[in-house]
Amino acid sequence: MPWLIPQQPGASFEAALFDLDGVLTPTAEVHMAAWSRMFTRYFESHGIVPAYTDDDYFAYVDGKPRYDGVASCLASRGVEIPWGDPSDAAGTETVCGLGNAKNDAFLEVLRDEGVTPYPGSVALLDHLESQGVAMAVVSSSRNAPEVLRAAGLADRFEHVVSGAVAAERALAGKPAPDTYLYGAELLGVDASDAVVVEDALSGVAAGHAGSFGLVLGVDRGVGVEALQIAGADVVVKDLKETIAR
Repeated sequence: MPWLIPQQPGASFEAALFDLDGVLTPTAEVHMAAWSRMFTRYFESHGIVPAYTDDDYFAYVDGKPRYDGVASCLASRGVEIPWGDPSDAAGTETVCGLGNAKNDAFLEVLRDEGVTPYPGSVALLDHLESQGVAMAVVSSSRNAPEVLRAAGLADRFEHVVSGAVAAERALAGKPAPDTYLYGAELLGVDASDAVVVEDALSGVAAGHAGSFGLVLGVDRGVGVEALQIAGADVVVKDLKETIAR
């Protein structure tokens, strides 16, 4: 059976494409802490002002591929450094080196503390699985498989389009729709038959740009209006709200 969403009467969808951080798992908090640690150290050691804040995370980093997030935040301070290479050691003064330093901090927190998925999101996964709705994860994070394993969700998804997959296939990152379109292709469905589920403005914009059947925004703090402006057709606080009763 298709996914019938109460907030969209009369519409039904064959597939769901989920972002990971902030949609299925509260790893956004882990990411935010890791980004803050890395940028604060770098800004302070180089005299870069203004100081890094959580507002920078939402404006320049959230939802983007890791290295793009580094470059975008630095550009907001008028700072430009060499891009470097993904093999750069963590902390090397390149975009890739700073991104790798952030990644090390993230993996450390993930190993030490683990992550518990949102109960409402798990309830929706259970519901969609019972209905035979095809599901995939489309995440900008290269660590998506590790996060899914830590959250106990790895066996839920046959297809995971992570940041590493996007790089291997030369797919443009969010807000471009390419990774979501590839996810739909893997599931064997047209974009018009699929729902993109996102909490980040860049991800919502990606779903909108891909002309998906529905872009479902999850408000984890960005704000309903901002998600709607970015292209969300429906916005909920918790994914359990999208289970038809």
